[in-house]
Amino acid sequence: MSVWPSKMIVITGGGAYPRLVVEGAHAAGVPQVDVLAVRGSTERATVRAADNVHVINLGGIAAGLRWVAAQGYDGAVFAGQINPLSLFTARFDEETKGWLASLPFKTAHTVYGKLALEFEKAGVPVFPASSFMDGHLPGEGVLTARAPTERELRDIVHGADVVRDMGRHDVGQTVLVKDGMVLAVEAFEGTNAAIRRGGHLGGKGSVLVKGAREGHDMRFDIPVVGFKTLKMMRRAGVTALAFQAGRLILLDREKVLSFADKHGIAIVGIATDLPSAPLRPVRP
Repeated sequence: MSVWPSKMIVITGGGAYPRLVVEGAHAAGVPQVDVLAVRGSTERATVRAADNVHVINLGGIAAGLRWVAAQGYDGAVFAGQINPLSLFTARFDEETKGWLASLPFKTAHTVYGKLALEFEKAGVPVFPASSFMDGHLPGEGVLTARAPTERELRDIVHGADVVRDMGRHDVGQTVLVKDGMVLAVEAFEGTNAAIRRGGHLGGKGSVLVKGAREGHDMRFDIPVVGFKTLKMMRRAGVTALAFQAGRLILLDREKVLSFADKHGIAIVGIATDLPSAPLRPVRP
């Protein structure tokens, strides 16, 4: 029986996430998993894990897309972090500038949505960013030795409501709350900057809640937490992390949980009425 996809490419940013997608696709039996690497962002470990690698500058997205379309890939995954400030500093080619100029407003959904549309117009379907991430999407329940306190749980409930409301406006995926007060809402600056800002305001004892909006397009910008997030939380005095069960990618799980237990940080997956992120692409 043939395996589908038979030849896929991972469009990679920074961090361990793209490597895990490559390894997961290989483990699922995908015969060829290549990488479109962004110079200065994609990690060497991701490059080593891939069957083949094509490197582009961030500004050459349109040329990279044309190269991908010419190779006959039957699927693509967007994975990894690109510094959001690059939208203001990168020297984009004229075609990419045209794509960006056509957007009435710029958020992760509109920018990556436009990119996904262009890939699919070129004949390359874009799979959910959670594809092949088996074992990296934790479910409901407490993951750490310590469960959230009653006060932290109240703040988590409030934060979860705020995150869902934020999502309707495509603002961000992270909120920090302490004693019922919202200390920080993530915008374009990213999760770590929001944690730093909220910790400066509230001091020790705030909680962090991450979540994706209703109707979130799982092809891109799925919530991610890794070891760097936990280190930033500790420095900022954040004592609990909550996320939507089945809708967040947890990187470096053992390392994250060991660090959390060592520093008394509670981590919990909360049940929602929202669908879990898919682990396999659906054949068109």
